[in-house]
Amino acid sequence: MDRSDERDFAVFYDATWARAVACAYAMTGDLADAEDLAQEALSRAWVRWSSLRGYDDPGAWVRHVVTRLAVSRWRRARTAAAFLARSRVPEPAAPPSETTATLVAALRLLPEAQRRAVVLHHLGELSVAEIARLERCPEGTVKARLSRGRAALAGTLATQDGERFHA
Repeated sequence: MDRSDERDFAVFYDATWARAVACAYAMTGDLADAEDLAQEALSRAWVRWSSLRGYDDPGAWVRHVVTRLAVSRWRRARTAAAFLARSRVPEPAAPPSETTATLVAALRLLPEAQRRAVVLHHLGELSVAEIARLERCPEGTVKARLSRGRAALAGTLATQDGERFHA
């Protein structure tokens, strides 16, 4: 596209913008949506400007596109609403048990590297080698983190009467 085409389109854009927004606003009832639709229609007009400029009323083409875009948006919203209406409401999750809450609180007290090692090994059921690969560290480092993490958890999770907490 040469400079004269760009200038012609800029003049067309300025002359068409308000009417395209008004048309879209009449369809949607929302100014932000109307501006989005008008912008999309004018973007499509820009791509086709070499042929549209020869139309008797290229603004009519833009308003037609705005109308079709609004209808399309409305249909997508209606389809989404129908899907949501048909969908089951998920059952609320049960609150965590006292055991889980205690374990999570104890895990939060560990340094991050130890916490990751303990969680990945005992809850994620990963081997020491897999954890070492994920953490990008030697297996000995993972073993040390597991050992220190377990020791810290053992001290934290011991009950007052000397019994051990079992998660």
